[in-house]
Amino acid sequence: MTNSSDGYSSHGEGGYEPYGDDKYDAYDYDDYDSYHDSDKQWALIRGLRALSGTVAAGIVVLTIVVAASAYLGSSRGFPGPGSASITAHIVASVVAVAAQIICDRRRGISAVAASVVVLVTAGALLVTQWWG
Repeated sequence: MTNSSDGYSSHGEGGYEPYGDDKYDAYDYDDYDSYHDSDKQWALIRGLRALSGTVAAGIVVLTIVVAASAYLGSSRGFPGPGSASITAHIVASVVAVAAQIICDRRRGISAVAASVVVLVTAGALLVTQWWG
């Protein structure tokens, strides 16, 4: 066993392996692969989180538009959206923003579930109030 100038032995226990040695630790490569797989999974969750955040913001904007059109319609004598539509938009906004807050503060399946709640809420609002 020889010691190098930095105090490490070049062979044996506790030392480093010299260049050209074909020995490697298979666990290092497994950890590398699983690390990058988890990066892809987190990237998908972050993408879903970004999508649901955009949708939640869109629901809030729709609520503001509906409330403003109801106000302007009543003040100018034109028919506007009724109280049922305004209530549905406010409830959808509250649910979507609350679910998005949960989504932004959690990880894993909780974040995915909260994102799905936002998307389902937006879908239900669009089907019942805009396309129905």
